[in-house]
Amino acid sequence: MISIGSTSDPKTPADRRPRHRNDIDRGKRKRDRSAKERSLLQAALKLFAGKGYEATTTREIASAARCAEGLIHRYFRGKGGLLTALIEYHFSQEVADLGRELQPGRNLQAEFIQLVTWEVERFWKTQDFHKVLISRSFVDPPIAEVMRGTVISVRAHAIRERLQHYSCFAALPREQVQALSQAVGILGLMFGFMRPFVLGEDRMHAKRLAITIAKMLLQSVGPEAMVDQFS
Repeated sequence: MISIGSTSDPKTPADRRPRHRNDIDRGKRKRDRSAKERSLLQAALKLFAGKGYEATTTREIASAARCAEGLIHRYFRGKGGLLTALIEYHFSQEVADLGRELQPGRNLQAEFIQLVTWEVERFWKTQDFHKVLISRSFVDPPIAEVMRGTVISVRAHAIRERLQHYSCFAALPREQVQALSQAVGILGLMFGFMRPFVLGEDRMHAKRLAITIAKMLLQSVGPEAMVDQFS
């Protein structure tokens, strides 16, 4: 029998724990970190929108999220990294929501109009986020670069991929494909954020204008845009 002080058995009680218990512990730590990251991102968005980016401190963000301030530096490497993560999270979530919430339109016109409408309403719902993002992009070149990478590359690519399913769109010249893909986001920004939020224009009137312009843009495609491709 081995005495309590014996070192002949190299295993400790921790070594004898089932491997799946360690896996469970690792999974729990990952879930805890994800939850804390989301809490910090949500708290940062509210404070940035309400007080401004410069006036908000990491201590205030941590307090609002009920997390240790050191986690901001550990997870995001400071306030700047937190804003970058906020931008990337927002647009990745937007692309995921786009695929989940919108079924393909029956023809190119129906698809294009529903994408523009969705973007206009999305910009309106996330006006706090865009208030922070747009103001910082003018004075912070790294943020402007992140914005170009996420908005132009990620969002426009997702929209182009949807529109490419329509044969009349896929047959268009490359520049026209790019222009129409970019137009969805541009109309969303102008008529979902700038005109109703910044200029105080009636929200529903702004949305109707966006839809009218969308229809006008599709006239360049021709009558093929109204030919049903999906039931």
